[in-house]
Amino acid sequence: MSTTANRVAIVTASDSGIGQACAIMLAEQGFDVGITWRSDEKGAQQTAEAVRKHGKKAEVARLDLADPQKGGEMLEALIARFGRIDALVNNAGTNVKADFLETTFEDWRKVFSVDVDGAFICGQIAARHMVKQDEGGRIINITSVHEHTPLPGSVAYTAAKHAMGGLTKSMALSLLPHKILVNAVAPGAIATPMNEMSNDDAHNISMPEIPAGRPGDTREIASMVAWLCSQWSSYTTGQSFVIDGGFTLANPQFFMQKAK
Repeated sequence: MSTTANRVAIVTASDSGIGQACAIMLAEQGFDVGITWRSDEKGAQQTAEAVRKHGKKAEVARLDLADPQKGGEMLEALIARFGRIDALVNNAGTNVKADFLETTFEDWRKVFSVDVDGAFICGQIAARHMVKQDEGGRIINITSVHEHTPLPGSVAYTAAKHAMGGLTKSMALSLLPHKILVNAVAPGAIATPMNEMSNDDAHNISMPEIPAGRPGDTREIASMVAWLCSQWSSYTTGQSFVIDGGFTLANPQFFMQKAK
């Protein structure tokens, strides 16, 4: 990882939630930050303002991975605005709720285009720049607990998150000779606007199906991402860090109880 003063991190879908928390925490760690959005430009500008309050440069760009190749072009342009990239956080994702027999191929491809194809294309673009810079780098794929255990009624999402787990491991082996480390962070239920919750709710709402008894705070995910982008993660690659309040430990029993 570069030790230069102008280290750059790009966080996709950093207009709110986990992505926004990651962007702000990376700015606290000294990174200039590229912020991308698909539908919430106002949220992206708020993230940029928070980054600048830490004295760091922020650049904002619209990036829609429904067309992964077009999204890749936007990422290239954003990297050019900084002149380099040292860390990429693949946070953009989508879900279509449907069980196996009801999932259309169109919806299957929609989820895979954003979650898997997008992570592949963005990761490859970032890695090629990092190789040219010859100073190493970090790529973090935000997956889900459902990288490891199925989400009932969301077959495309479950399959895509499992695929991201395999992609992470393959990227890690391929890029290690270039000192580029690749890991996944797999959040459980997190208090995000998408879930109609805020970080305050993470400490006030009861979720008895989770052993911790509550949803997660976005900063509990961002702190892992920040560590993975730090010098102290230099012996860590190809791993998936589950941050879920113990959900995956109780998950099998929980669904068995629901089925009774």
